[in-house]
Amino acid sequence: MTNRLADKIAVVTGATSGIGLATAKLFAAEGAKVYITGRRKDVLDKAIAEIGHGAIGVQADSSKNEDLDGLFAKVREEQGRLDVLFVNAGGGTMLPLGQITEEQVDDTFGRNVKAVIFTVQKALPLLGKGASVVLTGSTAGTEGTAAFSVYSASKAAVRNLARSWALDLKETGMRVNVVSPGATRTPGLVELAGDDKAQQQGLLDYLASRIPLGRVGEPEEIAKAALFLASDDASFVNGAELFADGGQAQV
Repeated sequence: MTNRLADKIAVVTGATSGIGLATAKLFAAEGAKVYITGRRKDVLDKAIAEIGHGAIGVQADSSKNEDLDGLFAKVREEQGRLDVLFVNAGGGTMLPLGQITEEQVDDTFGRNVKAVIFTVQKALPLLGKGASVVLTGSTAGTEGTAAFSVYSASKAAVRNLARSWALDLKETGMRVNVVSPGATRTPGLVELAGDDKAQQQGLLDYLASRIPLGRVGEPEEIAKAALFLASDDASFVNGAELFADGGQAQV
């Protein structure tokens, strides 16, 4: 590794599986002191063991402000600052127009928009000049996707938050960017097809057929894009959206 995050303090939310876990592993391997969050302690403990490098787990639900307060109070007490914030926690479910429920809207926007807003806002006192905030977007925020409109709308909101916050944070020296994965082989994606392995593979095969590279992405590939945005290599990148999608939303 190249120690691109040497001596940095990083927080990765939603880091017990998929893109969050892969990114936390990479950040730690690149020299960062990494704090991760997850909602379930047993899964969180397993992730910490996988990450190694002295990573620290904080049981937290990003949609609950009291949990975010506890997370950042711990970082403040133990480190006194925060250099990298990867806001990755979120998710969604599929329902077509006509079947959308109030519960689905509240859950999706609570996890993908409200939680993002307050995660960043509560981290602000710890962030200083040169700090990098990376938000997880999605190609769904750009493309239309059948039965996925609520999730897609929430990710479009994330994209605009980065644009607006880049202006709010003007002259602070902080950067805010979005990494937008295309279809990526994560538990959250395959579980959209249910528990049947054949149906899960069928979903992955269908998604791969829509991507110019002819395959879905791997979490480690998205992690590398997040690392670029988090590192000083992206010191003049601000308010941007970096697609890591195999060309899915580019053609």
